[in-house]
Amino acid sequence: MRRYTLPAILLHWVTAFLIVCAFGLGLVMVDIPGITPTKLKYFSWHKWLGVTVLGIACVRMLWRLTHAAPPLPASIPVWQVRASHALHGLLYILIFAVPVSGYFYSLAAGVPVVYLGLIPLPVLIEANAEWKPILKQVHYALNMTLLTCVVIHVGAAIKHLVIDRDGVFRRMLP
Repeated sequence: MRRYTLPAILLHWVTAFLIVCAFGLGLVMVDIPGITPTKLKYFSWHKWLGVTVLGIACVRMLWRLTHAAPPLPASIPVWQVRASHALHGLLYILIFAVPVSGYFYSLAAGVPVVYLGLIPLPVLIEANAEWKPILKQVHYALNMTLLTCVVIHVGAAIKHLVIDRDGVFRRMLP
């Protein structure tokens, strides 16, 4: 069975790791009451992770557009192949949409994003009290959708490893 290329594998696992870190940090930081130095530091780290995910997503998309995924085994039912393609498409959309929504939420809140504390990102929208709660909800909803998709993706991967034993899981291992 053909495997993914090493760059595709590395981009996959780095993206997954960064998303898990950003999500976990997001959960922790919003539960810190008030405005504290720790909370502000976590917000900065969360934004930096998001910008990094977005940058890697761009590289990953370029790689994927120029390097086809290895074919799935013929033994996989057509409905599962279609579901897999749909889920992967949604995951790609979300790895772009979640950081972008967070970026616009931050801007609407009047807080510019300065990547790694060194590189100010462009202010594409001015602070907007009306848009802030809407963008906050959009960012939250997209994150929950991403979480759901990741759980389904991991569940399917485990199914291929433990139940089907068809080699699909091993295609993405380094």
